[in-house]
This record gives sequence, structure tokens and C-alpha cells, in this order.
Amino acid sequence: MSDLPQLYELVNPADEAAVLAEVQSVAASLGFTEQAGTLTAIHNAVADLFGGRNPGYKASNTRYHDLEHTLSVVLATLRLLHGCALAHGGCTPGPFLLGLAAAYFHDTGLIQERHETQGTGARHTLGHEARSAAVMRAFLTPLGFSGADLDEAMAMIRCTELAGDPSQVSFRTVEAARAGLILGTADLAAQIADRNYLEKLPSLFKEFEEAGLPGFSSEMDLMLKTRSFYEQVAKKRMDGPLGGQMRYMVHHFRQRWDIDEDLYAVAIVRNMAHLDKALASCGESYDCLMALLKRRPANGTAP
Repeated sequence: MSDLPQLYELVNPADEAAVLAEVQSVAASLGFTEQAGTLTAIHNAVADLFGGRNPGYKASNTRYHDLEHTLSVVLATLRLLHGCALAHGGCTPGPFLLGLAAAYFHDTGLIQERHETQGTGARHTLGHEARSAAVMRAFLTPLGFSGADLDEAMAMIRCTELAGDPSQVSFRTVEAARAGLILGTADLAAQIADRNYLEKLPSLFKEFEEAGLPGFSSEMDLMLKTRSFYEQVAKKRMDGPLGGQMRYMVHHFRQRWDIDEDLYAVAIVRNMAHLDKALASCGESYDCLMALLKRRPANGTAP
């Protein structure tokens, strides 16, 4: 397992251009060359939104749910859609494009409008999925998406609601429904497989705290409950209500990278083991824990 590349070594989600290039490459491999311009327009619109280059919105100011998080979800969605197409002998461009559009816009509801003066976008955590869907509709309508297509993409975003029941979300086709389940899965898997997931958790706690979400009394409390969250909430949701979509991931890595492993599963195991080791060494010392959880930068040099 140590010989396997890490996800960021294949495509770094912090590199906007690399993510777009990978999206275009996988789309082209499926024969979706006509969608290249639309994919580029979506990518650039979302990058501009997060970067504060849209006149109606502030720059993103949520440190956990930032552009890198969004692009990591886009990559996970892309890989699952690709793997699913390989497993089923192909797919149609509509659900593929809508699934990626929903991935790009799924957290844009956390971006504040220009007139907002209080706090950060974390204030919108509760209900941000509906806000994200509204932002997506406003941006995609001028690109020629039909109302029915937008309804489908909005339903896909609903599949990212952690407390929601995906079986209660309506879709027109089986392919679209699967794309929604894939997005819900990608949103969880991309986070927990992130090489910096553990050291980003204090930023997630700050977002929860500002939003007034219950369940965690401190950054340390969140750390202590992270393995339980993965095993009892995230994994159960991915394997249960979201239908086990992670089974498609290995098809992508096998065809795209000649790697016969699901690198997300590998990364999640690595993260949980790293957390367990750090907690065992530090006990209740938060400073000790954060020092041990600090990873080397993506360029491989010492911190």
C-alpha cells in the first residue's frame, strides 16, 4: 500500500487548471467532446465565485468548505461517473454533465452575497444545499440548460444532505438518480480521503460553531469523534442509502491510471490510522494532537 501514489499526486485539487484538464480528459475519453465548452464555463464560473471575482458575491471565507474542497468533490464525482460508465458499458452525456455541474455548485450556497456584513458563509450551513441549487440555476440558465435539466441537477445536490433520505429524491431516469447518489458519495469520500483532512477539522469545527450546529463542544471533541463519524455515519451512509457507489472507483483507477486499487479507500484507512496513533500518543492534549497530525506539504518537503 505504501507503494501506491497518493490522490494529490495524480491530480492536485488545489490546482484549478489541473482539475479542469482532468475533467476534460475523462469527458473526452467517454466521447463527450461537445460538452468541453460548457464544462470550461462551469469550472471558470465557480472558480470566479469562490475567488470573489463575481460582482454579486464576496470571496469564499469558509476555511474548510473552500474551492479546494469543491474541486476535490468534482474529482471524486468525475472518477465515480467514469468508473460507473466503464462498469455499465457507457453512459449518456446528460447525467454526466449534470452530475459534474452539481458537484461544482454543491457548496456555493456557503458564499456570501456582497450585501452580507455579518460573520462568514458558515452562517448558511443549515440549508446551504437549497441556496447552492439556486446559485446553480442562476448560472446555468444562461448556458442553455433547460428547466427540467436544472431540476435534475438540483435533485442531485439534495443527495449531499447528510440527514436527507436519497430514496425520497425524485429523478427522471435511473442514470440521473445514480449520478445523484454518486455526488452524495463523492462529497463524503473526498473529504475523508483528503491528505489534510485531519488538520482541517478545527476549521470545520469553527464553521459548525458559527452555524450553531450541535454535537461537538470543542475542536478536540470533534477530533475524538471523527472515527465514529466515519464508521457510524459516513461509511454507513455510503454503503446504505447512497447505494455503495464506491464500488465504481476501482474501475476508474484501473483504466485511467493502471492502478488496481481504490485510492480513496486506501487514503481513508491511512487517515484513520494516523488519527488513532496520534490520539493514543497525545491523550487529551490538543496541542500535541495538532502537532502530530501535521502532514508534510504536497511538494514533499519538510514543514
